[in-house]
Amino acid sequence: MSRKRFLFSKLFIFAALTGLFVFIILTAVFMRYVFSGMPPVYEMEEYTPSLTTKVYDRNNQLIHEFSIEKRSMVPLEDIPVDLQNAVVAMEDRDFFKHAGFSIRGIVRALLHDLLTGRAKQGASTLTQQLSRGVFLTQEKKLIRKLREIILAIQIEHQFSKREILQLYLNEIYLGSGAYGVKAAAKKYFDKDLADLTTGEAALLVGLIPAPGRYNPFANPEVSRQRRNLVLDVMYEQDYISREELDKAKAEPLPDKPPVADKKPGQYFIEYIRRILEPKYGMDVLWKAGLNIYTTLDINEQALAEEIMNKKLQEYDEQVAKGLGIEIDPNDAEADAPNPNESEENETPEAKTEYPRLQGAFMVRDVKTGAVRVLVGGRGFDESKFNRATQAKRQPGSSFKPYVWMAALQKGYTPATLVKDLPTMFYYDGKNWRTFDENADLYSLDLAKQPFIASRDFNVWVPQNYGGKAEGWVTLRKGLEKSKNLVAVNLIDAVTPKAVIQVARKAGLTAKLPNVPALALGVSVVQMDEHLAALTTFANGGIHTDNYYIERVEDANGRVLEQHVPLEEAAFSPQHSYLLINMMKGVTQRGSGAYVARLGRNIAGKTGTTQSHRDMWFVGMSPYTAAAAWMGYDDDTSHENGARFTGSTTARWWTEIMEQILKDEPNDDFAVPEGISFSYINPVTGKLAMPTDRNKFLEAFITGTEPESF
Repeated sequence: MSRKRFLFSKLFIFAALTGLFVFIILTAVFMRYVFSGMPPVYEMEEYTPSLTTKVYDRNNQLIHEFSIEKRSMVPLEDIPVDLQNAVVAMEDRDFFKHAGFSIRGIVRALLHDLLTGRAKQGASTLTQQLSRGVFLTQEKKLIRKLREIILAIQIEHQFSKREILQLYLNEIYLGSGAYGVKAAAKKYFDKDLADLTTGEAALLVGLIPAPGRYNPFANPEVSRQRRNLVLDVMYEQDYISREELDKAKAEPLPDKPPVADKKPGQYFIEYIRRILEPKYGMDVLWKAGLNIYTTLDINEQALAEEIMNKKLQEYDEQVAKGLGIEIDPNDAEADAPNPNESEENETPEAKTEYPRLQGAFMVRDVKTGAVRVLVGGRGFDESKFNRATQAKRQPGSSFKPYVWMAALQKGYTPATLVKDLPTMFYYDGKNWRTFDENADLYSLDLAKQPFIASRDFNVWVPQNYGGKAEGWVTLRKGLEKSKNLVAVNLIDAVTPKAVIQVARKAGLTAKLPNVPALALGVSVVQMDEHLAALTTFANGGIHTDNYYIERVEDANGRVLEQHVPLEEAAFSPQHSYLLINMMKGVTQRGSGAYVARLGRNIAGKTGTTQSHRDMWFVGMSPYTAAAAWMGYDDDTSHENGARFTGSTTARWWTEIMEQILKDEPNDDFAVPEGISFSYINPVTGKLAMPTDRNKFLEAFITGTEPESF
């Protein structure tokens, strides 16, 4: 028996040792598994919660914030003491005593979960909540709870209580997309932290366990009860007096979220988002706390939006009146078209029950290309489609400066006489050709009849606006009066190819057809590109692209990118000055004469397309250039209700620019070397006689002045 007992004893010891060994191995594997899912706590030292990217205008005014989570980091000393006390009192009264976890709390939570059969009771200290919020998931599993406790112990060892409390108050989620107490104060009360009352601080702390349930806007009575509970606990723990308790409980709850103002510049903001998001990625743009310094002038932007919207509403009412439609201006937004919202090549959809004009407006610096104002429509909320950077519209006569530049490069002068005569163009299947009108002009009507009857030929007979032709006029007058016949005769003389080359050098990348009708702006262009191209002439022939961002810095102030000026000499200063000098005449005596009331040296050009579908004005001082467009998204004309032209657009362009230019020096365009001035007869284009009454001081490239009277 003793032998059997001995063997049994050995067997028992072996089994026990084996079991102990297996237990140790399993425990080691389990702990390895636990620790493998834990990040090193030293990462907390470098931990930065998702931050808000800030966008500034040219004067360093904050104009927008990109953030998925509304969050800001605040030092503990800037967080109200009542708020700190409320968190400690309600969430972890032993915070300043424990080593990261509470045995009593864990036992209480386990008993509750066993009795109810649900993993509901949290019992987490502030440090545990922080470790979970920063490193772990919210899933209630034993493994996660164990990791949470271990991390909490490590955090307590690594950081002071004040550092832990500070990070917790900046990290905690308080509903409605608000992370941290600063964002929550703004979200619920539209206040800075320093302005919070005791009752408001208690309400925010009351949100912590269930922000949705205790939301004061969704469940006001439940929220009030929760806030009062927090105040009672604060009173019990001697954080507030009886008087402070009663006063805080008497405070009203916020009844509705603070109304977000319709901030100006939303088209600009969306445009730079499209630039930066592909470059840096969504996570960096929306979460990394970048500082983006832009070219926008938010004050000028706001007044441009206000004036444009006001004027277009007035025009809407004129159109409606002409069509016999009664409209309520207060219902304008409700009845507005709603173009597609986001894609680069989107095409607007529009309602047609009620004709509603759309508009676009853009301002840039002549020399640098910095964009100061960008208005893409009458309201970003109603339509995300940016008509300044996405819409492709016919420029009409605002395209003519490219034709005039081609003529200047071919040796024309502002005093050169050009044909303002009817001309017939026909297409022979390969090219557009000019009909030879050596016969009397009236024969054109007869001559075109055989072409009209033939399927093999296309015929085009352009006309001036109003139908009147003067025979021969100076190159200057042809531009000032925006004469279509002069434009088509010019392009026929210099060739469409030469005009296309000018447009390309100026900066246009749009598809331009090699046809005579190009002179009248039948191609489609984008406003931003058209403005930059025409500004080339005001900048002495030097082209600069539009740009929107001065620099981008990371959260630590390190510069990630900075605008580098890039200039390209596209035209001679002399040709550019001659063209700009003629374009000044447009705003003094021509189709844009309304602009003259500014009392400034403004060069410009109007543009009106067929059936008044597009109405343009592009104008520039020596320092600032701006483009305005109005029309209908559905590309239809409502000219029966009210007939608008580019001159109409020039009116509200003028009203806006009167404000924008008020502090700008009233200088004239600089005269480059190689330019001389001579008095000419504006009818004959020759040198003026001493007895001529209407002589005009014209600019010429030295040596090209008329030689005879």
